[in-house]
Amino acid sequence: MNLVRIALANVRFPASPKESITLATQAMSEASTKAARIICFPECYVPGYRIGKAGPPPDAKFLERAWSLIAESAAKANITVVLGTERFVDGALRLTALVINADGSIAGFQDKVQLDPSEEGPYKPGSERRVFQAGALTFGVVICHEGWRYPETVRWAVRRGAHVVFHPHFDEAEPGSYRPTTFADPANTFHEKAALCRAAENTCYFATVNCASPGSPTTSAVARPDGTLLAYQPYGEEGLLIADIDIDAATGLLAARCKTAL
Repeated sequence: MNLVRIALANVRFPASPKESITLATQAMSEASTKAARIICFPECYVPGYRIGKAGPPPDAKFLERAWSLIAESAAKANITVVLGTERFVDGALRLTALVINADGSIAGFQDKVQLDPSEEGPYKPGSERRVFQAGALTFGVVICHEGWRYPETVRWAVRRGAHVVFHPHFDEAEPGSYRPTTFADPANTFHEKAALCRAAENTCYFATVNCASPGSPTTSAVARPDGTLLAYQPYGEEGLLIADIDIDAATGLLAARCKTAL
């Protein structure tokens, strides 16, 4: 076995962009004390997912300051960070994940390529995919909608060596909606079954992370390469989900056998 400890930051939605930095750095410090090598945050956690939310307009200067502070904290905690955030590219706003190495250097961005229809006004899609490295761990990132509904986004990363694909997303309860208590219960939405499928159909780990909120229809979880559930965070409970993944088990066999994949 070749174990790597990962952390999913199932933290509350930040009350302000400033608080998003505070909560992120606190979670990184806690993950480090629990010996996690890498931590992933929900979609657009810094400054906070803005679709359907009141908040300040996008601010490039704030983002640069936030990334710098979080990178400093990553170096202090000696932990790799997958930070859900947003960024400007040629004047257009993109949903993205910033990957920060454990020494605080910037590894790069994975922009959201497949937008949800609700996001097409404020955001523009990216166009490229990549994989990242954290020691022996190779990983990819797919963001919310594109991971649930577009299996090829996960397969792309696994065919290029990813042992785990991180899936930052954001989902919260609608008024009068069903309140789940058990992961992938038949009464739940399709999303959690999709997470298990993404792992099984590619022989990889799939790590999905959401904010903690009352009645949330999805929660943070890790699926094994055989499509079974490794761990999940109790619904609505704030905290870190810690999991040890065996990268030797993430062979990518089924992704490699797909003759129609890119």
